[in-house]
This record gives sequence, structure tokens and C-alpha cells, in this order.
Amino acid sequence: MSLTLSDARIVTPEGVHDGWLTIEDGRITYVGHGNAPGAGHSLGGRHIVPGFVDIHNHGGAGGSFPTGDQDSARDAIAMHEKHGTTTMMASLVTGTIDELAAATASLADLCDDGLLAGIHFEGPYIAKARCGAHNPELLREPSPGEFAGLAKAGRGHVRMLTIAGELPGAIDTIREAVGSGVIAALGHSDATFEQTNAAIEAGASVATHLYNAMPPLGHRAPGPIAALLEDERVTVELINDGVHVHPAMIRLAYEVAGPGRTVLITDAMVATGLSDGRYMLGSMAVDVAGGVARLVEGGSIAGSTLTMDVAFRRAVEQVGMSLADAVQVSSLTPARVLGIADQVGSIAAGKTADLVVLSDSLEVAGVMKRGVWITEP
Repeated sequence: MSLTLSDARIVTPEGVHDGWLTIEDGRITYVGHGNAPGAGHSLGGRHIVPGFVDIHNHGGAGGSFPTGDQDSARDAIAMHEKHGTTTMMASLVTGTIDELAAATASLADLCDDGLLAGIHFEGPYIAKARCGAHNPELLREPSPGEFAGLAKAGRGHVRMLTIAGELPGAIDTIREAVGSGVIAALGHSDATFEQTNAAIEAGASVATHLYNAMPPLGHRAPGPIAALLEDERVTVELINDGVHVHPAMIRLAYEVAGPGRTVLITDAMVATGLSDGRYMLGSMAVDVAGGVARLVEGGSIAGSTLTMDVAFRRAVEQVGMSLADAVQVSSLTPARVLGIADQVGSIAAGKTADLVVLSDSLEVAGVMKRGVWITEP
């Protein structure tokens, strides 16, 4: 069955043009300029962007990926889909090895079903001094063999490991991860500039939520932020919710790294899409007030209640990105990080028909996943 979407302002990483596109069997078959040659589903001049790709997400709508509960994970996925995220990776938090293995094995089923694009271990191999909302009692020194066992539980679906590169065993574990096809990300780290560079040389290629849970920039001790920003091999994650990072610092990172090395993430937790109250993130109790999640004990920020459509809109309105660059950092660049940019991340013939229709105010008006409307404009 063929569907034509007409009267659209199509946003690609190259720019914005008035046009139309056709979809068959869940894929984009043609992208045209100007008026469609026949009748189609008119979008009334609204913008259409590729579905968002979120590579760091702990859950939402009451569902928490770290629990491994499949029904609640489906609830979280469905909620984020309505906000335009058509591809997402499930992020775990620090737990015991048995807990992590069990959650990984369970979530791997959802990866098999195409609901998740992979699994991300955020912990347990992180620095106690920068553990944030992770349980410090469950942190461990990295072990290549132990990580290989955890990855095995995922049946090929473990895609990313966040690790503090300065820890004993970290360099060998980074090499093990990268050698087995897992992305090594540096974060929750107290590393120096030199230690960060050593971890990058070992194969680390992503900065887990840059700025957060790492030492700040210093003019004599630049620390990990400078090393991660200046190395062309590293893609930097940013939580663009106005709470985790000031818009000026988002702008700074984006201007240094460029849209090809910048990725917007949500770091969303179980309370996303719900009201304020008390929730759990892994084994840690969290209070959400005014949409901001903080640990009950200690008050550290504990993930976010952000959705990708809000991060996208803030990128344009608060950071000053063009629509084309906002599309790249929220869709194409994260798809490249996951190695699936040939399938998703931009509007082009041959790619999966994952699309988001946006109003003039950049609010979500419709979402399509694999050629099927989740919400129809």
C-alpha cells in the first residue's frame, strides 16, 4: 500500500524544503520538491522531521528499564513514541551483576521484537566520587571477563557501556567492549585530561552526558570535558532540559563538536510523563518536584523527565540551532553512533518511514513508525 504525504516542509540535515514524500511497505520510496503529482495526505505546510533517536533512556510512564520488566518497558516505549522517539536504547543503572544480567536478558527479548535498538550499561564500572544517582555500594572495578559475561546475557543486543576510564581495569575493559562491537562511553568519571585521552586511545568514542558527573573545565586542569570535546573521534551526549546543563554550555559544546559529533539525549527516568512524586531509579529513591528528579538522600539530580521533542524544541529556541542541525543532533548523529544511519535518522529514499510531524511552534502533531501512524496529524 502506497501513501503520499504532501504539502510538507521537509527537514533534512541539508536544510528545509517544501515538498512531499511517498511511503510503501514501511519505507520511504521517494522524496520530492514542490507539489505532489497527485492527491495525498496533506500536512498543511507543517514540518516533517525524521523520528528521534534516543541512545540514553531509563524509562518513563511508570516503566523502568533497569527492572527488566517487559510490560512496564513497553509502557515506557509507547509513551516516548508519542513524543516522537521512534528508536531508543534502554539504559540500565548500577546493580548487582545478577540483577544486570537478568534485566539484560529480559530486555533482549524486546530488542528481538524491534521495540528497542539495544541495551546500555550505565554502571557498575563508574567512579564513586562521580556516581550521581547510582548506588555507591554496588560499584565495581571494571573486569573484561565480567563484562563479557554481562554482554553475553544480551545475546548481541548490548550496544553501549559507560565506564570511568581512570579505574583499574578500565582500559582493558574498554578494549574488550570495543572488540566485541560494544560502544565504550566515558562518563561518571573523575579522570584527568591525560587519563581521558588514554581511554579514547583504547577505543572509547562517546561522552556520557557531557558536563554531568565529571569534573568541570579548569584552565590548568582541563579534565575530561576538554579531552572529550576536542577529539574528533568522540561524540558527546547532552541533556538539553534546562536543568542538567545551561543553554550556553550546550551551545559551547555544539559549536566545538558540531552537529556531526553532538547527540541530544533524554536520560529519562520512570517518572517521565507522570506527575511529581516519589519514584525509584534502580535501587535509589527519587523525588520529582516541578519535573526535576533528585535523590531523596543527598539531592543529586537523578535522570530527567525530558522527552526528545522538548529537547529538539529547546535546541532551536534556546540554543539557537537551525532546524537542520537540530534534526542531525536528535536523529542522524545518534543513528550513526548506533551504526544504523542507513536505516533511520534522516528523510531519504530507502530509509524506514519513521517520521514526526511538527506544528509551527514545533509541537508534535503526528508520529509515524515504520510507515504506520502512532498518532495521525
